[in-house]
Amino acid sequence: MSAWLQQVIDRGQAMNDWLSPVRMKALEELATTAWPTRRTERWKYTSLSAVEQLELSTTASATHASVERISGLDSLDLVFVDGVLQTDLAMLQLPAGLQIHSLHSAPAVQQVIATSMFSQIKPRHHLFGLVNDALASDIVFIDIENGHAIEPAIRIINQSTADHESHQRVLVRLGNQAKATIIEQAEGEQSSLSTSYSEFDLGDQAQLDHYRFAMQTQQAIAIGGCHFCLHDAAALNSTLIGYGSELSRTDIDIIHNGEHAKAKLNAIYLLAESEHFDLHTTIEHAKPNGTTEENVRGIVGDKANAVFNGRIHIHRDAQKTLAELNNRNLLLSRRGQINTKPELEIYADDVQCAHGATVAEIEEEALYYLRSRGIPRSKALVMLNYGFIQELINQMPNQQLAQWLEPQLRARFKEMEVR
Repeated sequence: MSAWLQQVIDRGQAMNDWLSPVRMKALEELATTAWPTRRTERWKYTSLSAVEQLELSTTASATHASVERISGLDSLDLVFVDGVLQTDLAMLQLPAGLQIHSLHSAPAVQQVIATSMFSQIKPRHHLFGLVNDALASDIVFIDIENGHAIEPAIRIINQSTADHESHQRVLVRLGNQAKATIIEQAEGEQSSLSTSYSEFDLGDQAQLDHYRFAMQTQQAIAIGGCHFCLHDAAALNSTLIGYGSELSRTDIDIIHNGEHAKAKLNAIYLLAESEHFDLHTTIEHAKPNGTTEENVRGIVGDKANAVFNGRIHIHRDAQKTLAELNNRNLLLSRRGQINTKPELEIYADDVQCAHGATVAEIEEEALYYLRSRGIPRSKALVMLNYGFIQELINQMPNQQLAQWLEPQLRARFKEMEVR
């Protein structure tokens, strides 16, 4: 066992709260889990040596969060710094039908609901998900009652500061016919480690617009995931924007646990020089008449390494399923690397499914065309890169977020330019 993982187990055993019985299950599994190596299939292209060498503070940071508002976006902001919730939930003006609790102070009935959800949607095979089970302390539970459409977006900001380790956890329950927009936004560039996991339970005919902006860069090590369970006729529209860093890994799981559920997942990863980003997605169609559309696009800079593994599993009873997975990648340098593996595993016989992956380089003809019209090379590359992902940005349901992203993405492309 890794020394770092043993420290996690020791710290988890020292925690004592009403979630301890749940934590103990995670600790028992961690104690028998082998530390991943390059021979471990799920970590074949991602080395965890950087995690093993970490010596970071596990105490709360004294840093006070500074959060930029998003122009035109009506949002309720929940701010974490190094895994510690800084927002005073009692000061939030919540609309009818919405409850937000920190599980330290949640009423007993909310504790019962949260306990029944905790780590039930996130699959048990996620190693760092178990680490998060064991160590997350400031856990937030967002509960939306049946039939309520929540107008302000719920924005969860997780900031990582230098030399700190943090573990953030969010549980979300959407009641039947409920509607909401939830944004998860992570930031940090200095030496740090964060695990950030969220679980979403969507009731019958519930609708969720979800965004995850994994924007840690440079020395920040970011490992996390978002996990969804869809019941009858539930609809999920999720967008992921991921930057690379020393080590960045995101796992997404979507479980079709009801008939006629619909899921749309658009993901974009953008890697500057020598950065690493690993995206694993799993779609489980367990019930009939489900629909999944998954589009993943990546742009990989010089000496950067991207990993994508996308799996769609059609269970035997999931007849009439429609599912499509597409991964397209753009290499900015031949020294960049992409390891892509789209998978279909089908046990039903009445389905329509497709998958594919492509890797290409910048079209020199298009670049020449733009430069011949007086556009500098740097600006021309930004234009071509933005064009490669613009279709997915345009599909975002919230246009205020799309407008907020545009200048940030253009700045990111300049960082990715091959010198």
